[in-house]
Amino acid sequence: MNAVLEPGPDISKSIDLSVASADAIAEFFAEIVLAAGPAVMAEYHEGCEARAKGDLSPVTAADERAEALILDWLRAGAAPIAVVAEESAARGERPNVGAAFVLVDPLDGTREFLSRNGEFTINIALIRGRSVVAGAVYAPALGRLWLGGERAFSCVAPVGAALPPLSARRRLKTRAAPPAGLVALASRSHGDPTTEAFLDKLPIAERRSAGSSLKFCVLAEGEADLYPRFGPTMEWDTAAGEAVLRAAGGTVLSPDGGAFLYGKIESGFRNGGFIAWGDLSLPKRFAMLNEP
Repeated sequence: MNAVLEPGPDISKSIDLSVASADAIAEFFAEIVLAAGPAVMAEYHEGCEARAKGDLSPVTAADERAEALILDWLRAGAAPIAVVAEESAARGERPNVGAAFVLVDPLDGTREFLSRNGEFTINIALIRGRSVVAGAVYAPALGRLWLGGERAFSCVAPVGAALPPLSARRRLKTRAAPPAGLVALASRSHGDPTTEAFLDKLPIAERRSAGSSLKFCVLAEGEADLYPRFGPTMEWDTAAGEAVLRAAGGTVLSPDGGAFLYGKIESGFRNGGFIAWGDLSLPKRFAMLNEP
């Protein structure tokens, strides 16, 4: 495919991600993921093909176009900060990250993109002190945006539209676990036996499948109770969704109940297992099951 010249960033103001408030950062990231939406959807409608990366995971022109655009926006609108982006990392680019850095997944759910079910997202998050601070998740095919800083919001966001004002957004809050049983979320494309074994120990009333970082957003909206994942993920897969969930009142923990940390340079930014919870009382209630 011939190279496509993307429109340049239209940044109305700059931001220092090392000191700005979490809500201001989430707004800034929301503008960027919305700006990347048209490039992703152009490839989606054209039916671009995938090729295999070194780890055999698929990559498309949509991933690459969105990442290039996002990096341009970050360079134009943010004070200098290290950025770890999926496709750049796949090419061997691993910047030295300090106390604060940005994680970018330009197209989370490439398999969902290729299967054309709409469940793919564009994700940006800020890490500070090894924890997620703020993030934005955009599902362009669904026309939905989620952002999380101090507060979490969702809104309708058609492709090509500007960031909706606060009055057009819905404030998100996770729900209390229902006494009749829990709703568990699972990956649509990446099931694993350990996750299934963990769920078998819990009072699960319903299981739902979803793609990409949308699972964190479903928890944040109070539509489900937990999302366990013991199969492999990367930090850019989880950070933005976790930002939305945490801002809505939920949490993400490691299988032993400890903190879920970022900046794992020694592992190439690869995550271990985790459990995302909507109701903060659930990790204590099922602490004996945290170790699968």
